[in-house]
Amino acid sequence: MVSGVSLDSRSVQPGDVYAALPGLVTHGAKFVPEAVAAGAVAVLTDEVGAALVDASFADSDGGLDRGSVPVLIHPDPRAVLGDLSALVYGTSAAADEGLRLIGITGTNGKTTTAYLIQSALVALGHRIGLIGTVETRIGDEHVRSTRTTPEAPDLHALLAVMLEKGVDVCVMEVSSHALRMHRVDGVRYDLAIFTNLSRDHLDFHADMEDYYAAKASLFTPERATRALVCVDDEWGARLAAETPLPVQSLTTVPGQQADWVVTAQGDAGAFRLRGVAPDGQPVELDLVSALPGDFNITNTAMAAVSLLMLGETVAEVERAVLTDPHVPGRMERVVAGPGADDSGDPQADLRAVVDYAHTPEAIRAALDALRPTTPGALVVVTGAGGDRDRDKRTEMGAAAAGLADVVVVTDDNPRSEDPAVIRAAVLAGARAASGERAGAVEILEVGDRRAAIRRAVALARASGPGATVAIVGKGHETGQEIAGEVHPFDDRVELREALQGTSVMGEESPA
Repeated sequence: MVSGVSLDSRSVQPGDVYAALPGLVTHGAKFVPEAVAAGAVAVLTDEVGAALVDASFADSDGGLDRGSVPVLIHPDPRAVLGDLSALVYGTSAAADEGLRLIGITGTNGKTTTAYLIQSALVALGHRIGLIGTVETRIGDEHVRSTRTTPEAPDLHALLAVMLEKGVDVCVMEVSSHALRMHRVDGVRYDLAIFTNLSRDHLDFHADMEDYYAAKASLFTPERATRALVCVDDEWGARLAAETPLPVQSLTTVPGQQADWVVTAQGDAGAFRLRGVAPDGQPVELDLVSALPGDFNITNTAMAAVSLLMLGETVAEVERAVLTDPHVPGRMERVVAGPGADDSGDPQADLRAVVDYAHTPEAIRAALDALRPTTPGALVVVTGAGGDRDRDKRTEMGAAAAGLADVVVVTDDNPRSEDPAVIRAAVLAGARAASGERAGAVEILEVGDRRAAIRRAVALARASGPGATVAIVGKGHETGQEIAGEVHPFDDRVELREALQGTSVMGEESPA
């Protein structure tokens, strides 16, 4: 009897099929003896893996019986792992069992849009599952996520648990890596959502065309039933025209044609949404985003249309999207502690936020949201990750210096790279952008991220009232990877301690 699927020999349970896949460093078939000893009842692998399995059993001193373990051979085992997992866990037709699936992809906005939909559906009385960058939720249970989209066996196991616990809608972030690496195979979404596309992950994808193709693969009949696409950028407009799915389009760009048109109103975060509901009736909603920034107007509008496409009434949507989703690490306010000013008043001593922005477009959008409501100095701490797309680093520095008064360049997750080399690229972009601005931009280099945050707070306070300090890049993350080791580090914790007055300044050098 097969009762599960695992591609990690360390997590095999009795009754599992062990997927022994080729990896970058070693082949999973080398760990078949450990998997069988843990209770694996069959192995899925390729021809190379099958030979390794035979060798492993031959070297096992008779402790393991090769004949008792069926070996399933496929030229690309990862390509069939999703369908195998769906078969074993009974999730091939989740919608028929009452679990509707929403998949959200795009460079920026996936997490926020997912939380907006999730919080609105909870407010409307649904039992919701959430799978994404920050965490996995099954009803009221929360588990920290290790990647945006789980591997196929883990994903189908999660969906099976959601079915058991009566979840009726699951909202998922779907990364380009997940689509390219077959992590969402065997899943068919009731609604696929596209937010936007801008430069990112070009360490993994050959170019922007390859990146787009990976995202576009979600919008096919094999993976989804219908689509909602934001057409504010050229990639979204192209996708809306190319997808064979029934599609609804949305735009916030004046003069752009789309099924749903968003028009900003006078008050911050207020907007009007016009379109045609699924029943054919014209809809006009006046809404207010619970989150700051024009980009969150877009995210809120996408969430509202998603709810309408799921069958919620106009009145229900109008009420539910007002719910503050509290998205961890996305424009998240940080205060010194109990009793501190959390009014959001830009005239207060200091406003402090943490945001996950780690692409040029995301940094620009975050600072665009903060600049109009910052009467004082806008101080930004930024950096770039190592072992990732190197060419976006200068653009990230330029995005920060294009809008901030002070840019503190620091380390993000250097990983295996020399942190000073990464900082130099970000600094080069910041210097170039500062030279193009009319006003002076102060640029500092503080390698130690903790010291950089404290320096930024000190500079913001010294600049006078109405200042904002923004720490961008890591958001919700609780670790910093340096030379292969992950050290505990949370921007929100460090910023809170800095606001409380801890005065370790560290060394800085003017850039």
